[in-house]
Amino acid sequence: MNLLSGLEKFGLSADGTMNLFEDEKTKAKPAGDGEGASQAAAEPTEADFLLDKHVRCQICEKTFAIKAVKNGRVKRLEPDKDLRPRHQYIDTLKYSVISCPHCGYTALSRSVGDLTSVQRKLIQENICAKFKPAPVEEMENYSYDYALEHFKLALFNSVAKKGKASEKAYICLCISWLLRGKAEEMEADKEHNDDAGIAAVRQEEKAYYDQAYEGFMKAVSSEQFPMVGMDQSTVDFLLASMSYQMGKLDVASKLIGSIITSPAANSRMKDKARDLKEEIINAIKTGKK
Repeated sequence: MNLLSGLEKFGLSADGTMNLFEDEKTKAKPAGDGEGASQAAAEPTEADFLLDKHVRCQICEKTFAIKAVKNGRVKRLEPDKDLRPRHQYIDTLKYSVISCPHCGYTALSRSVGDLTSVQRKLIQENICAKFKPAPVEEMENYSYDYALEHFKLALFNSVAKKGKASEKAYICLCISWLLRGKAEEMEADKEHNDDAGIAAVRQEEKAYYDQAYEGFMKAVSSEQFPMVGMDQSTVDFLLASMSYQMGKLDVASKLIGSIITSPAANSRMKDKARDLKEEIINAIKTGKK
């Protein structure tokens, strides 16, 4: 599977055998009726939690508009087991990359300005020189397809600038989370049953999840913490949860054990680790996840 397919309209392409983690040295809304239905109709829309913002590109220095989240208005919900963030009425993950429509430079909003002079040159040569601007669409909020397109651009940029394994892994993880959100949205649409489409999205979600896992496993053996804003116990828990989801119970058990015995892990993280430990033990006993 070519994980970076769909970027051809920007003049960028990568073959299906691209190794994301090659060493540099080696190259649901509730349904209801009556009063409940009227309350549902009055619920806020995703656009109610967004604002228009203008930013300047770190590469070409042109200004462009983006949608940004009004963080003070967003209610945080319980995250998924693998720490995928959830918020009421909005998937904030869709708005966590910044993509210049003029030159193609795209990065996580948290690190968009973190570029060395060498990386700037690599972006200019491998992205900007080949980039074909697409028409800028007017929209109230970002669709999953729009967000996925720009996260893939961020991944392409990270590969082009020889970004850290942890950065590429985190972008892959975010893409898998977005694909999960897209699949959930499709599953909730009872008017348009698209089982084949949902299966294809789930397959792509797994492909990116596998890449994220590979990248983080490589990063923990070659990089220092904090890693993409996460301390060691958070990364260990993330990998333990991913290992559990992938059926790698021995790896998950070892990582959970290191969190529970770590003096650096806070009590909240240790509680989450103990809960996951129980699930791992049950899975080992029953012989399935």
